Amino acid sequence: MVEPAQLTDRNILEFERPIIDLERKISELRGLSTETVDFSSEIRKLEQKARRLQKEVFADLTAQQKVQLARHPARPYMNDYIQLLMDDFVELHGDRSFRDDPAIVGGFAGFDEWEVLVLGHQKGRNTKDNMHRNFGMARPEGYRKATRLMRLASRYRRPIICFIDTPGAYPGLGAEERGQAEAIAKALQVMASLECPMISIVIGEGGSGGALALGVTDRILMLEYSIYSVISPEGCASILWRDPAKVGEAAAQLKLTAPDLVSLGICDEIIPEAAGGAHRNAAVTAAKLRASIKHHLRELCDLPPAELIEQRYQKFRKMGRFIDSAPA
Repeated sequence: MVEPAQLTDRNILEFERPIIDLERKISELRGLSTETVDFSSEIRKLEQKARRLQKEVFADLTAQQKVQLARHPARPYMNDYIQLLMDDFVELHGDRSFRDDPAIVGGFAGFDEWEVLVLGHQKGRNTKDNMHRNFGMARPEGYRKATRLMRLASRYRRPIICFIDTPGAYPGLGAEERGQAEAIAKALQVMASLECPMISIVIGEGGSGGALALGVTDRILMLEYSIYSVISPEGCASILWRDPAKVGEAAAQLKLTAPDLVSLGICDEIIPEAAGGAHRNAAVTAAKLRASIKHHLRELCDLPPAELIEQRYQKFRKMGRFIDSAPA
């Protein structure tokens, strides 16, 4: 659990600052309590006030505030969930064509009663690590590695669990020269036809085709404060309004939050996070994530491969279908 004292001013969001300040006061009072000086009554009152304030603040978050939570620098990343959920993880590297891409991590592991392929985007915790991971933005070799591993998992009927957390695919010159669009398109094609159960979980930021390349699965789950969108709010505001001040409006119009995507039929389930967000207690969030994945895997593993593929096909065919009716 991230304690208030461990959160620096740099990684505290403005709307959560009053809650963190209260929790810091509680920690200070606990430190001052002795056998002769008892602050337990004051501590209980402050704890009740902090819980009440947290509930009020998080009950009425805007879309842009949820974007900030999805990008929170202390938020658990894919490797954190691997440590909390998986046993005996063995990472596999390389696309067998160019090189390994650290922005996408993949390998086999034990998850409860299943042997699974775990695959997903990985961001860095500091500047050096972010340079190594390219801020979670994969290059073509990352998607080709993912495609190779997914085919391997399908060959042995191993379920696939994908963790989505990226601003988008890397748009650099080298990536374009090596076929970024083709690599993503191939990943979509391969995922649509795999004969094994697949689950995607958006754990943070699901941006553009870079996220979709790991999202053509039988179930799409989202953590409570994650986002999933064709473009970032900043990019949308820049294109539509040419005004960075419109970021909040862009976030609202993009319908990128978990409740929005459930209502649109894209997301299958919202997984509740720990109070205050996943960054406040990764273990609690992971426990809820485990229960959800187990539920969906049990359903999917009972289906024959042909039915899995057909249901997956129908799932994505229904997306974006609307009926226009003439006004009365």
